[in-house]
Amino acid sequence: MINKAQVAIIKSRSYNNDHVYKDIKRSVDLLGGINRFVKKGDKVLLKPNLLSAKPPEAGITTHPAVIKAVAKLVMDAGGTPFIGDSPGGRAINFEKVAAATGMKQAADELGIKLVEFRNPVEMSATNGGIFKKLNVAKEAVDADVIISLPKLKTHVQMFLTLGVKNMFGCIIGLQKAQWHFKAGVDRKYFAAMLLELYSLLKPSLTIVDGIVAMEGDGPGSAGKLRNLGLVFAGSDAVALDTVICNALGVRNEELPILVAAKEKGIGITEMEKIDVLGERLEDVSIHDFIRPKMIDVMFGPSMLKKFFMNNITSKPVEDKKMCTLCSKCIEACPTDIISIKGKRLNFDYDKCIRCFCCLEVCPEGAMQVKQGPLLKLFSYFS
Repeated sequence: MINKAQVAIIKSRSYNNDHVYKDIKRSVDLLGGINRFVKKGDKVLLKPNLLSAKPPEAGITTHPAVIKAVAKLVMDAGGTPFIGDSPGGRAINFEKVAAATGMKQAADELGIKLVEFRNPVEMSATNGGIFKKLNVAKEAVDADVIISLPKLKTHVQMFLTLGVKNMFGCIIGLQKAQWHFKAGVDRKYFAAMLLELYSLLKPSLTIVDGIVAMEGDGPGSAGKLRNLGLVFAGSDAVALDTVICNALGVRNEELPILVAAKEKGIGITEMEKIDVLGERLEDVSIHDFIRPKMIDVMFGPSMLKKFFMNNITSKPVEDKKMCTLCSKCIEACPTDIISIKGKRLNFDYDKCIRCFCCLEVCPEGAMQVKQGPLLKLFSYFS
């Protein structure tokens, strides 16, 4: 008999604290209850998506109602929860992010700690992967249990950011951009790193906030909000991501992480090996989900890097009508390639690593993606 992965789907129509607690508890109960994952005395990391200092209603970060619900479940089981993450970008102020996203208020209300990941610990890969060592947050390594709490969003580089990719927040600050360098020119390579990171930390439980999701050109302000009214939960984040893709009408082959997971044998990617609990998949599936305009991932060095960068890869540009010159992109840029000249932004594209941190942090959604001329030509004939 095949041991199937289990993924729970629960309808959850609003962020009312009582409703969210009831719905998340039901999703966890379908998986065996919180005591299956948390024991008395466990130190439990709640790992949300805290991309930037945006309010909960912007739909960019995990909603604090979800955090509060899971924290209460952990405390009911005798565990000690704490909230932790490392927002990307050089100058993103964690305190501002925590306040704007409602995380500080949630932590204060619950009387639990809220920590910024600052201390890296070197971990050795054990699955024969591409990356022999990874430097990850000590706070995550030291936790007895990790509960990952991602926001369901599109992502212009990796298509969707769900359970597996949420663990990228355990890479500290600027090291995220450094990994973009190391990940080279291939989404598959980057996806492999994300999977190896996930395998090292292996969250015990992943609960995806899909009550208000993001479609279009996420994961930042350029994306569009969509009221899905759903919570997804599972212990296998790969299986969880697989089910979510199916619910959104997205083929596994479109998500680089699922392609890499199948090749590496990490997690379950076949729907016939997954038990969907709660809502029936066919009852919650949608068929008009707006896909992101996928951009290439050209980060690594090569003899033809400058040619590829300028002619094939996409690059960030500002919409002059929307840009307020707030300097958030300048503060977030890990390679200092953005400046203000006159009333416009100036980009040094020869030094741009195409990490698109500027796209993620722009509060106005003014940062756009412009295709390279050859890429545009290839797209025309394809």
